[in-house]
Amino acid sequence: MAEGYANKIAPAGVHCYSAGIEKHGMNPVAIQVMEEVDVSIKTQFSKTVDELGIDFDLIITLCNHADTTCPAFPGKRIHWGFIDPAAVKGSEEKVLSQFRAVRDQIFDRITVYFNDTEL
Repeated sequence: MAEGYANKIAPAGVHCYSAGIEKHGMNPVAIQVMEEVDVSIKTQFSKTVDELGIDFDLIITLCNHADTTCPAFPGKRIHWGFIDPAAVKGSEEKVLSQFRAVRDQIFDRITVYFNDTEL
């Protein structure tokens, strides 16, 4: 979700990628809730940081698991600490609600970051 939003609103010349330490596949609920706000992430795919082979200027970890397991990278690293919506169990509506909440929190944080940061 973050990659979709970030690339939609990033300034020209800024490229954003989402990757993890392990591949988990694309969550269909994430695709669904992003389509609700006209951001398609259907062409995105689960990938590891190593697969990208990029020297990143900035790493932003989004969940506590990533914060504690993310390998060291040269450059700047920050943590935003969202609940992992894929870890939420319960009814379909409960899961959808959590994905929507995190989606909206991510959008707000990315918007503030790009508005407040000189790139």
